[in-house]
Amino acid sequence: MKICYLANAQSIHTKRWINYFAQKGHNVHLISFKKGDGNYLGVRLYYVKLSTVQFGALPFKLFRAFFTLMNIRMLIRKINPDILHAHYISGVAFFGALSGFRPFVVSAWGSDILIGAKRSRLRRFIVKYVLKKADLITCDAEHMREAMRRLGATPKKISIVNFGVDTRKFSPKRRSEKLRKKLGIHNSPTVISLRNLEPLYDVETFIKSIPMVLKEVPETKFVIAGRGSEEMRLKKLAKSLDVSDSISFVGWIPHDKLPRYLASADVYVSTSLSEGGISVSTLEAMACELAPVVTEVGDNTKWIKNGENGFVVAPSDLDELAEKIIYLLKRETIRKEFGKKNRRIVKERAEYENEMTKMENLYNELTGGISTI
Repeated sequence: MKICYLANAQSIHTKRWINYFAQKGHNVHLISFKKGDGNYLGVRLYYVKLSTVQFGALPFKLFRAFFTLMNIRMLIRKINPDILHAHYISGVAFFGALSGFRPFVVSAWGSDILIGAKRSRLRRFIVKYVLKKADLITCDAEHMREAMRRLGATPKKISIVNFGVDTRKFSPKRRSEKLRKKLGIHNSPTVISLRNLEPLYDVETFIKSIPMVLKEVPETKFVIAGRGSEEMRLKKLAKSLDVSDSISFVGWIPHDKLPRYLASADVYVSTSLSEGGISVSTLEAMACELAPVVTEVGDNTKWIKNGENGFVVAPSDLDELAEKIIYLLKRETIRKEFGKKNRRIVKERAEYENEMTKMENLYNELTGGISTI
């Protein structure tokens, strides 16, 4: 079938989703407000410039929005797809809803519903309008389904589809002693965090817990990945706590290199203050047989059970966070047992191929196609 996506071309989640359908032989097109890196195989890319001007009279802003809408409508008409699918329910998805094209599919990512819809009346209106116009809505968590229902979405339109993890790539077999030596963690138990350095992910709490962890397990090393507005402040915080020598700030890690970093660590930490379902990075860590310590947000408790395959702690509770990290670092046998359970969980409930097949079947239902099962 011919599928046209409206999504951020720079996002790895967009890339993984879209490349799957292109590689399956579908005719795939992507319209984005942001230019991607070109790493899309067999996908036709279209870039639509969106004005980021925050000043000027309202008529000027409305004219720019109208001009953007006309460009997008013209592109959709030219592509003439079987399915129009928008990712993230704001921005380009709003223009997709305004285009009037059917069938129209939208995928909620989490913050667009849980945070964005609460920021202003305008954002709430946009989210409600997009949900109303959609023929099919996907998300990766039951609580998001309920949040969208409260915003007026028809429950029968909503399906749960995870972004999924390719367990062939994300595997404990990717452990790299060469990388561990490069990072200075060769002979040390290692804790890794992959969340971006933004207030939402509260990496500050993680760093503040490190002195407590080092007091009990002084040889521990910490790898902090990601980038963001808090980077300099967090590095200064680490220095003020005299733990900089135990931390490697490695910046943004390309997705194809993530398996080696995850598989080369021992404990995964996510201190996020909000989550849609469970983060893809948490599932990827679980697939690599890491023991996770994550905050009690989103659907984390539906995937991770305290003392069974990891730990779930209260947000911003650095004492509890440190306690659980220490527990895992001191108990290698339990840590490895948790890791093996986690890989089985991901393979059973969030295998990338299975989730994308589920999405393909939903497309077929909308277009009257034949199920791939």
